[in-house]
Amino acid sequence: MLFQVEMDVRVPPDFAPEKLERLKVEEKARCHALMTSGKWRHIWRVAGRYANLSIFDVESPAELHELLSTLPLFALMEIRVAALCHHPSSIRDDDR
Repeated sequence: MLFQVEMDVRVPPDFAPEKLERLKVEEKARCHALMTSGKWRHIWRVAGRYANLSIFDVESPAELHELLSTLPLFALMEIRVAALCHHPSSIRDDDR
């Protein structure tokens, strides 16, 4: 199943900068691992915000939740999810 996931990071003003930098490094590593596995298919930065728009390819909403909850910045994120399905006008066979 494909899901569009929009993640906005909300860092509290009093959050320790060194802790944030460590979490960013861990977040990038986790993102790369999920992309290598094929679960996290695409990621785009949302211009002007500390946010991204991503496409995940997982077996179920439960699997998506499990993966998202492993992200190091998860506790600082506001996340919106939309399930996607193939559009009949698409010329791409892998848009499932």
